[in-house]
Amino acid sequence: MSLTKTPICDFGKKAETFQLKSTDNKIISLNDIKGDKGTLIMFICNHCPYVKAVIEDIVEDANKLANFGIKSVAICSNDVKNYPEDSFENMIEFSKENNFKFPYLIDETQEIAKKYDAVCTPDFFGYNKDLELQYRGRIRELKELKPVRSGESDLYKAMKQISETGKGPESQIPSMGCNIKWLNN
Repeated sequence: MSLTKTPICDFGKKAETFQLKSTDNKIISLNDIKGDKGTLIMFICNHCPYVKAVIEDIVEDANKLANFGIKSVAICSNDVKNYPEDSFENMIEFSKENNFKFPYLIDETQEIAKKYDAVCTPDFFGYNKDLELQYRGRIRELKELKPVRSGESDLYKAMKQISETGKGPESQIPSMGCNIKWLNN
């Protein structure tokens, strides 16, 4: 496990297009998950202790943000050969166990993670209605892999602000987690 922090938000950077298979065997594109007021693209996986620590928060925030016209999607880009816990079959189980109401997509070639410059799990990309990046921060503070649940999450507050104003907060605390498990080509 290599602890990695996300880079500073590249405000205004456009979302990259994709077409990936979801855990319900549908091909999902960026246009399919674009929200009227914003779009949240999350790079996660099944085995990372950082993702496991905040998965309840991720699901809760995504569900609440839907009320503000924000759609969410999660993408797993890890090397499944060396990390079988992140296999497609296990992604299906993980999404069921955690009651995902958003698509969970597999990025087998890792092309999409590279296009987004995703670095860790979880890595959050919050876009406004025009698919311009406005948030690249954490979901909430963690202390010894336990979420600090004081008030609304940073992610929720930022995405709600984006839905209302089109702009993310200027000050953002990086997300941190395990590095993406890259394929050894």
